[in-house]
Amino acid sequence: MNIKQAIRNYWRVLKITKRPSKLEFTSAAKITGIGICIIGGIGFILYLIAVYTGILG
Repeated sequence: MNIKQAIRNYWRVLKITKRPSKLEFTSAAKITGIGICIIGGIGFILYLIAVYTGILG
């Protein structure tokens, strides 16, 4: 694929996309934040278990 064709394809995709509404954006941000907190909490609990059982430090 040459560069000219690639740029046309990228431009076509950009033309059909739309900005999310405020509700869509806040919903996605909340779900992402909750997921990050859950994964971080699981990692922290595993770290505490490893420290108290003597696997680490």
